[in-house]
Amino acid sequence: MTTVSLTDVAGYLPGEPVPAEFYTEYPGAQDRLRDSPMFRIPPLRHHVAVGETNVDMVERAVAPLIERHGADEIRAVDVLLMHSQLPDTPFVGAGTEVARRLGLKPQWLIDVANAGCASFVHMLELARQILTTTDARTALICNAQSAAGQLFTQSDVRRLAQAAIPGDGCGVGYVTTSGSSPVLDLVTRHIAEHGGDMTAVLDDGRRYWEPGESQLRIGFTEAAVATVLERGNRLVPAVVTDLCRRLGISTGEIDLLVTNQPNRTFLRNWRETLRLPPHRHPDTFDSCGNLFGAAIPITLDHAIRAGRVKDGDLVVLGGFAHAGDYAGAAAIRWGPGRTAPRPST
Repeated sequence: MTTVSLTDVAGYLPGEPVPAEFYTEYPGAQDRLRDSPMFRIPPLRHHVAVGETNVDMVERAVAPLIERHGADEIRAVDVLLMHSQLPDTPFVGAGTEVARRLGLKPQWLIDVANAGCASFVHMLELARQILTTTDARTALICNAQSAAGQLFTQSDVRRLAQAAIPGDGCGVGYVTTSGSSPVLDLVTRHIAEHGGDMTAVLDDGRRYWEPGESQLRIGFTEAAVATVLERGNRLVPAVVTDLCRRLGISTGEIDLLVTNQPNRTFLRNWRETLRLPPHRHPDTFDSCGNLFGAAIPITLDHAIRAGRVKDGDLVVLGGFAHAGDYAGAAAIRWGPGRTAPRPST
């Protein structure tokens, strides 16, 4: 079988960090869910600028890949996979505009709408499948998250506990048919019985496209939060453990676990269940908040730049989506030369 590698990752965070006081000192900021472990507020997060789009962020995130691999190599990618956590335009995915902006002419171009916070793993699996079954040889996978500075800063939503948790950013991965940092295996689960459990709500009962004055928010209730906490605590350790079993190793042999970043409770429970010390489970939650789908590539990029990834390390990426309708994990043997020092961004 053709070897497929996650050859490189890069990330972009927009603007200056936004402090927690942006939410906690907002007039009328109160919510009975504020004491829930789901909504413990991170000190900082980033927001997209007014008018900044998902495509803008992808272009800025890809820039370091172009610097390291050359414009011609990146422009020649055969596969472009794109996930936008908050699409900029109805009906039209961002992938085609990303291709136009970057000068790409991919053979495969797919806008991925599912897998949410774990969509980087999902797209890595898609890229691997395409690269091993067709004549395609390179892929660019992109995760853009722009909901924090737009959806969650609305005047009514901003006072809710859910608003202070997300942050904006973009993470990208360069995937090649090579042995540079081989993808050893993946475990993914689409859990249909949990589909539709994550809802968007408008208090006047209208559909989001219908005219009105209420503001779109996530439909969190105490019961829904309890359900998400239970599923999330279980799903990520389950797929990571299953992945390690397939590799014939224990979870304690993971050198670096990079997950999505929903909240501190999940991060602590996942590493404790998997018996990993904190230094092997880097996170960006306190400085970036919940980056949704962009969290895995951005956090991995931060870990590499901080010198936390060594040549030959077993790196495991894992996460779950929405209210638990998807979970996935991927194992990568980080290759020589992938850990060269990078400038801070």
